Amino acid sequence: MRALIVDDSKAMRTILRKIVVECGFEDVTEAENGVQALVQLRKNGAPDLVLVDWNMPEMTGIEFVTRVRKDDTFDASMLMMVTTETEPARITEALVAGADEYVMKPFTADALREKIDLMRASRP
Repeated sequence: MRALIVDDSKAMRTILRKIVVECGFEDVTEAENGVQALVQLRKNGAPDLVLVDWNMPEMTGIEFVTRVRKDDTFDASMLMMVTTETEPARITEALVAGADEYVMKPFTADALREKIDLMRASRP
């Protein structure tokens, strides 16, 4: 299984990588922002899972999610926002834009694993 981690923080990408590898994703790529992530998607095709931060330079996470969900190629990809944005309106905005799940930083590894398992269970 393949995963893409999109976050402008190298430390956060490292933490997320460790967790998704523990969840069984053996092919994990990274991007520092939404623009780089779109390049990765065009180059590598649709990953099974994308973890994306909201607040990043060049293209925000919500802009990325909106763009990805407009392309049928990525319909099967699970998108999870992993962000410090905690307002209920932001959560709603992300889910309406096409995010499958939403995790607020700081999070525990167990909480992230549970969300990943929930997304997997809901897929055909």
